[in-house]
Amino acid sequence: MCTHMPKCPSAASPDREAAQVVAAHPEQGWSLLCNALLLFDDTGELLPDGQIIAPHRPLAAVTA
Repeated sequence: MCTHMPKCPSAASPDREAAQVVAAHPEQGWSLLCNALLLFDDTGELLPDGQIIAPHRPLAAVTA
């Protein structure tokens, strides 16, 4: 449960990635957020209910 003020967004919220980091393992490429979301360095996510959110990095602009 979140004890931050203001409270962190829930894992179901569209802004779920704005929650506070409670454990970071950059050597392994992931962080655990206060809302129990696992956030991966490739921008993929694992929700507390086991749902997977595919990486959503912005595509690089193509120059001519």
